Amino acid sequence: MPTSPPRSGVATACAAALTLSALLTGAAAAQPAAAATPVGYQNVRINEVTSSGNDTVELYNTGPTAVSLSGWKTSDDSFSPQAFTPSSTTIPAGGFVTFNSPKGLGDADKLVLYTSDGTVVDRVEWATDAAKPALARCGGDGTGAWVVTTAATTFGAPNAPGCPSSAPASSRIRINEVTSNGSDTVELYNGGTSAVALGSWKYVDGDTAHTPVSLASSAPSATTVPAGGYVTFDSTLGLGDNDSLFLLDASGSSVDSVTWATDGAKPSAERCADGAGWFRTATTATPGGPNSCSGSGGGGGGGGQTGQLLGGGGSLTSGCTPEAPSGTGSAPAGTLAWPGGLDVTIADTVCAFTTSTGPEGRDLSGLAFDPGNPSVLWAVKNKNWLYKLVRSNGRWVPDSSWSASGKQIRFAGGTGRPDSEGLTVGGDGHLYVTSERDNTSNTAPKDTIMEFDPAATGATLTPLRQWDMTAQFPQLDTGSKDDANLGFEGVAYVPDSWLTANGWVDPRTGSAYAPARYPLHGSGLFFAGLEWDGTLHVYGLNSDGTYTTFGTVSTGKASVMDVLFDAGTQRIVATCDNTCGETHTLLKVGAGGAIVPDATYTNPAVMPTDNLEGFALAPVSTCVNGSREAVWSDDGSYGFGSGTTSFGHALYSGTFPC
Repeated sequence: MPTSPPRSGVATACAAALTLSALLTGAAAAQPAAAATPVGYQNVRINEVTSSGNDTVELYNTGPTAVSLSGWKTSDDSFSPQAFTPSSTTIPAGGFVTFNSPKGLGDADKLVLYTSDGTVVDRVEWATDAAKPALARCGGDGTGAWVVTTAATTFGAPNAPGCPSSAPASSRIRINEVTSNGSDTVELYNGGTSAVALGSWKYVDGDTAHTPVSLASSAPSATTVPAGGYVTFDSTLGLGDNDSLFLLDASGSSVDSVTWATDGAKPSAERCADGAGWFRTATTATPGGPNSCSGSGGGGGGGGQTGQLLGGGGSLTSGCTPEAPSGTGSAPAGTLAWPGGLDVTIADTVCAFTTSTGPEGRDLSGLAFDPGNPSVLWAVKNKNWLYKLVRSNGRWVPDSSWSASGKQIRFAGGTGRPDSEGLTVGGDGHLYVTSERDNTSNTAPKDTIMEFDPAATGATLTPLRQWDMTAQFPQLDTGSKDDANLGFEGVAYVPDSWLTANGWVDPRTGSAYAPARYPLHGSGLFFAGLEWDGTLHVYGLNSDGTYTTFGTVSTGKASVMDVLFDAGTQRIVATCDNTCGETHTLLKVGAGGAIVPDATYTNPAVMPTDNLEGFALAPVSTCVNGSREAVWSDDGSYGFGSGTTSFGHALYSGTFPC
C-alpha cells in the first residue's frame, strides 16, 4: 500500500471536543523543496478563520519553542499552495500570528497549511457561512473545539472563552492508539456516556492525494463505539513512518488527528490516559483495551513533548514525614489533557513547612494568588498555619518580612486549632480561610469561614469575623474523625460583577441576582467546596456575622479540594486531587442562569498522582508569551516516593494559557 511522503513530526495537539468542522482532507501537497521542515512545526495550529472581508487566518503555537514560518504556504479547495505574508515570520511559544489568505475563502471551503518543504501542518474545512463572522477554536487555543463565533473576532489574541452548553456525543470520540508496523491498526475510544454510531465516518492518512475511506468498509467493520469503550479497524491506506491519521465524521468534519515521527507508531502511538492524554510511543500495543502507557515518551499533544519534572532534591529534616497518597479514583468522563505547558518545576525547598503543631511538614493545602500583588502567593496549612510566600531563586518561600515560619491562626476568641484547608482573597483584600474541624477535638466537624487581616501584626492571628455553617452538614457529625474531615476544603471569592454580567439567577428568588437585596454582604459571594460530595455551597458573608445561603452547585465530581475564581478564563475552578484523577473543572453561568460545569482538565502528565489539594492560577497581568503560572500544593509532600527528587516537597509550578 502507498505511504505518505517522508516527514518529521510527532503527535498533534490533544483536541477538546469538536462541535464543528475541521476537515483534514485537502489539495495535493506541494512538491518538496530543499528547505528542511522546521523544528516544532507540528505544534502550530490553525486557530481562527474568517471568510468574510479580509479572509483572515490566525495561527497559534501550542509548543514550548518558537517556530519559523519562513516559506510556509496555504491552499484551499481550488487553488494550489501559495505563499502568504504573516504578521511575523516567527511564531513564539504560546503566541499568535495572523495573515490574510492569498486567495479568497468562501462558503463551504477549506484551508490547508504547509511548511516550506510541502509538509502538511494543519487543515480546517467549514460548511456554508460557518466562517462568517469567524470559525474559532473554543476551550483552548490551538486545541479546542471548532465553533462558529457569534461575537467579535479575536485575531492575534486568545479566543473568547466558553463553549456550546451541549456538545454532541460524537465529540467524545478520540483516536486512542495507532500502529504502523504492518497491521496498521487504529483504535477509537468513546469518552462519553452514550454509544456513538459511526455510520459513514471516514479516515484518511497524511497523503493529501488520498481519498478518505469509510470505517464501515474497513476490516473489521467499525460501526459503533460503546460508551466508555473501544473499537478497532485496520487502515487500508497504509500507514508509514512520519505519517498522520485524521478522523472525519459523517458530515466530513474533523473529529481528531495524530501525527508521528519516524517509527513513532511502532509498536504504537497511544494516548495516556485513554481518550484524553498526550500521544506517546508505546512499548506494548493494546488495541481494543486500555492503553499500557508503558512507553518512553516521544511526544505529542500541544507541546510535542512529554514534559519534564524539574528541580527538587534535598534531605528530609527532623519532623518532616511525607505521607503516601490515599483515596485514588477516576477522572470524570470527557476529561481533557492539561492545556498549558508540559514541563513542571518543583517550587519549594524540601520540608519547608514543618511547624510545632504537627508531627510532619506535609500539610500545605489551599493556595491563592493575591490579586492586588501577584508576586505574593498565600498558602494555608491544615494544622492552623498561614503563609505569605514570595519568589526567591525560582522557588516560593515564606516572606521573612511577614513571618519566616508562617503565622498561627485561631478561631474567634483566640481558641482552638482550625483544621484550615482553603483560602481566598476577598474584594476587601482580607484573607478568608475555611476550616472543617477543630484539631483539638477532631471527631466533631466545625465548618467555618474565618476572615483575617493580612496586615495584622503578631505571630498569631485571630479572625475579624467568623461564620459557622456546621449545622448545615449533619452527615459529617457522626463522631468519626474521618467524616468530620470531609467538610470545607476550599473557598473562592466570586465578585458580584461577574455573577450579574453573566446572568446568574438567584436561587433564593428565582430571578436575576440583585446584590442590592443583600446590603451587608460586601461585593461578592463565597463558594465553599465540600469534600464530602464535591458540591460548592454559596454564601453571602454579612458584616454583622450572619450569613445568607444561596444553595449549592454541582461540580460533577466526587470531591472538591480547592476552589478559585479565575478572571482570565472568567470561570470558577473546582480542583480535585487523586480522588478524581487530579482534575480541574471550570464552571460557567449556563444559558438557564445556573452555574454549570464547562470543561475538565487533568494535571500535566509529568506530575505525581498524590493528594494535591491546592491549586492557584496567577492573574493575567503576569502573562508572558501567552502563559502564566499555575501552582499546586501536595498535602502529603510525597512526590514520586522515597528516594525521588520530589520526596518531601509540597509545591509544583507550571504554566496555564492566559
